Amino acid sequence: MSQPPALRDVTVLDLSTVGPGTRCARILADYGARIIKIGVPPRHAGLQIEPAWWAYGAGRGWLRARIDLKAPSGREAFFALAGRADVVIESFRPGVATRLGVDFDAVAARNPRIVYCSTTGYGQDGPRAQWAGHDLDYLAVGGYLGCSGRRPDGGPALPGATIADAAAGGMHAALAILAALLRRVATGHGEHLDVSVADGVLSLMALPADEHLATGVEPGPGSDLLTGRYACYDVYRCADGRWLAVAAIEPAFFANLCKGLGLERWIPHQLDDERQDELRAALAAGFARRDRDAWVAELGPGNACVAPVLSVAEVTADPGFAARRAFGDAEHPVHGRIRQVGPILAGQTPPSDTARVRDAASTDTDALLREAGVPPEHIATLRHDGAIA
Repeated sequence: MSQPPALRDVTVLDLSTVGPGTRCARILADYGARIIKIGVPPRHAGLQIEPAWWAYGAGRGWLRARIDLKAPSGREAFFALAGRADVVIESFRPGVATRLGVDFDAVAARNPRIVYCSTTGYGQDGPRAQWAGHDLDYLAVGGYLGCSGRRPDGGPALPGATIADAAAGGMHAALAILAALLRRVATGHGEHLDVSVADGVLSLMALPADEHLATGVEPGPGSDLLTGRYACYDVYRCADGRWLAVAAIEPAFFANLCKGLGLERWIPHQLDDERQDELRAALAAGFARRDRDAWVAELGPGNACVAPVLSVAEVTADPGFAARRAFGDAEHPVHGRIRQVGPILAGQTPPSDTARVRDAASTDTDALLREAGVPPEHIATLRHDGAIA
């Protein structure tokens, strides 16, 4: 039996264009929230980053309004929408929303129930609050890069995904918003959420940080089981040049791995620090005898904690994700039919059929303002003045 969307009665105004705020909007939309993306009118084109047409689910299910927040009449149009909204997301540098006159206090004066989420790199206060930054910077200060694998020159390897934007930022913001909406049920009031992406990275790094605080140990590459100290937790090249991930932490799983490779004599030495180089070499030689997928077919279902290192192209064709209905179809007015990652997080509601996505230039500004009670003649004036588009 299908369930109604969890956030079907929640309206979100999103002032972000890319990054954590927009990642958050995508998550909330796929839980059923009504997302209204607010951008600048065409005359201010270039002031905001415009994402690629396919990014963030190609804007699947989003509504759009273009409002000039620097114009007094534009701000009033924004407040008309905010008065009926549940959530506002913004990603300005600290102080910018206040200078524009659309900060939490200004919105809450019109709508005391508003949950106002500010997403920034380093938070609304602190010594880095005004620093510019991107994903890699936040991973750097949060300790993630310090514990990551190394390049040949000894520097930290670049991550293969924008982990800070997606998890430490977007998911962090979505979780905070959901908690605030629940708290609002009890209090009747909204609140201002200060979502720092760097704080989110630190949360992701809590295990090594807590280890250091409790023991004085300095975690880093190769310092423990999860960062490469032991051969049972590593990646190995196969005969065809492709790679396998091995994470045989538990002794029983490591024994299964060794048996599958014909290396039973190494079972007692899983965590023997003096033998790790030899063990790693033995595993590498064993995996080099066969192609990746041959090993996957044998060891994957054999309780050996082995998985293929898939390219993005392989991921999109992977039968495991297909069985989980991870991808869906969408129809774009310019680019035609496309495949995309669908609402895959637990509890999200997948589209019942092909999702309809729109060209980014289209807007719903007039309809949304009419819905908010703005008279048609005032909307016409706003459009004539360039305050909306």
